[in-house]
Amino acid sequence: MMDGATLGLFLLACVVLAATPGPDMLLISSRSLSQGPAAGFVTLLGIQLGTYCHALAVALGLSQLVLAVPLAFEVVKFSGAAYLLFLAYKAIRAPADAVGGGYEAVRYGLPRLFAQGLLTNLLNPKMALFMLALLPQFLSFSDGYVVGQALLLTSLLNGVGLVVNGMVILLAGRLRQRFAASSGRRWPQYLLGSVFATLALRLALSER
Repeated sequence: MMDGATLGLFLLACVVLAATPGPDMLLISSRSLSQGPAAGFVTLLGIQLGTYCHALAVALGLSQLVLAVPLAFEVVKFSGAAYLLFLAYKAIRAPADAVGGGYEAVRYGLPRLFAQGLLTNLLNPKMALFMLALLPQFLSFSDGYVVGQALLLTSLLNGVGLVVNGMVILLAGRLRQRFAASSGRRWPQYLLGSVFATLALRLALSER
């Protein structure tokens, strides 16, 4: 069983990581700006489910494939980049009301937003490598129950992320209300499309 010092150190690392701006924060903040806080929170939940999947892959030894087989990294990387470019295209081409129409426009598309958050996380090999580098430092393999330990640590990571990113989502939602009164109706589409395209380029250019 992990001791309190190990959990405390991991919790400190979670706070630092959650407070550091990254692709996930960029995605959920742009979602919240363009489609409202509900879209931001649902996207975040999809991302966090993906984090659980990566943690299980680490505990079961599956993430080692990303290191052992360079082709696996490249396949996942370019699949993820292509998916993000597809989302960028869909965001820009969507009717204005479908992206910037507020909660009523988003409400019936929440499962789709959840799935998009999940897939963008799963198709990011850098996330797999990140979890592979982080979790083993805090797992006690001699105590057994490695899967349970990994899920516990990931729950702490996601809990801290929910608090930090939740504040980002609420702030972005307030900014959205101010921008909506003075901006054109299609600005949310261009914002979201630009974020997806930027993330796709960043992922495509990343190295193992």
